[in-house]
Amino acid sequence: MEKYDVIIVGTGPAGIFAAWELISSGKKARICMLDKGGSLAERVEETRTGVQKVKTERPDVLSCGWGGAGAFSDGKLNLSSEVGGFLRDYIKGAELSSLIGYVDGIYLRFGAPQELHGTDIQQIKDLEDAAVRHGLRFIPFPIRHLGSDRCASVLGEFLSHMEKRLTLRFHDEAVEILYQDGKAVGVKTGSGEEIPGDFVVIAPGRGGAQWLEKESRRLGLTTLTNPVDIGVRVEAPAPVMEPITDIAYEAKLVFYSKQFDDQVRTFCMNPYGEVVREYHGNICLVNGHSYSTRRSNNTNFAILVSTLFTEPFHEPIAYGQYIARLANLLGGEIIVQRLGDLLQGRRSTPARIERGTVRPTLTGATPGDLSFVIPYRYLSGILEMLQAMDRLTPGLYARDTLLYGVEAKYYSMRLRLTPHFETEVRNLFAIGDGAGITRGLIQASVSGVVSAREILRRI
Repeated sequence: MEKYDVIIVGTGPAGIFAAWELISSGKKARICMLDKGGSLAERVEETRTGVQKVKTERPDVLSCGWGGAGAFSDGKLNLSSEVGGFLRDYIKGAELSSLIGYVDGIYLRFGAPQELHGTDIQQIKDLEDAAVRHGLRFIPFPIRHLGSDRCASVLGEFLSHMEKRLTLRFHDEAVEILYQDGKAVGVKTGSGEEIPGDFVVIAPGRGGAQWLEKESRRLGLTTLTNPVDIGVRVEAPAPVMEPITDIAYEAKLVFYSKQFDDQVRTFCMNPYGEVVREYHGNICLVNGHSYSTRRSNNTNFAILVSTLFTEPFHEPIAYGQYIARLANLLGGEIIVQRLGDLLQGRRSTPARIERGTVRPTLTGATPGDLSFVIPYRYLSGILEMLQAMDRLTPGLYARDTLLYGVEAKYYSMRLRLTPHFETEVRNLFAIGDGAGITRGLIQASVSGVVSAREILRRI
């Protein structure tokens, strides 16, 4: 059995950038990357035939395989240390900003567009001031938008430059991290094969977060519980949102609810985009996309309420999945409701939605009542946020605004990590969204670079 210098579990952005940094160093490290999902070509073909619209017992084609969930995401490169993860807890501000610029440059090399949004300083300042007047915090940052139709091609360019310089094993699931005398020594696959390696980098993405939680307990690693984010995807006429989207493209707005003092935030804003289903195994969630080559008449975005539970709660993923399953139980898959119907305490019907001014871009969502699914605490925060945003973008808190549920972002428990993302097991690194330290493409990519540089220092 060949022994590798580095084994990388997961081929999403975090794993890809770790591998790229190792390859481009010139040290000729022997690298093995394995993923329970398929190749990029397989994933593109499967999604073309509509796999994203059916439940599957296989690893989720939208989140597993080359490119991870990023391959079919909206492709926003948020160029700020303030959004997209928790790397500021590990890396100082100037150094993190430099790393963000570094990975952005690599994305540009592999086909990301040159255009940047959110760079007009005066407009950004005016929007920031207006948000403050209405109890909102606006987080300004430049953003580079790949578009859902361009993500796979950019990640494919990475693959074409890397595949001959490492060993790639798709449809090969890591089931155990092998360790000896407090040091990682390889991984064990689902077939029982043991792959030896000097360093192991765990980058499982959100699809592998529960596996990493289980392995962390088995290895006795110290963990922290991340917040649980539950909410809805809002769809409104694009002109209503233009006071924000024309300036910032995607606005990160943060609000603290008056009733419960919970953090409420906007997430993944898609001007002229579409609301979509997103399958995670047998759970269906709602998400949003926007494209570089086509437009709808609507803009959609998520409103998420973050809550951090107290002891003895340790399973944020299980809680988020429970809420999502409840929505799937009552709505078949995704529930859609007019804001006016929610406020009047009644379920939406196809006829009410049909005569509304907002035409849903997600066809097949079930008109229903989200109050049967989303706990009162979350709904209260969502409604308070919509009211505050309506003062910034008049017309949002309107009868025909559509709410889709459920949108849930549940992240792995965060491991205790060094500033280089090494765990308490020597030579075992944990990076990306699956490790609970990032929440987007850029910071996930940065985490891969940082871990690889530390490994290179030791090789």
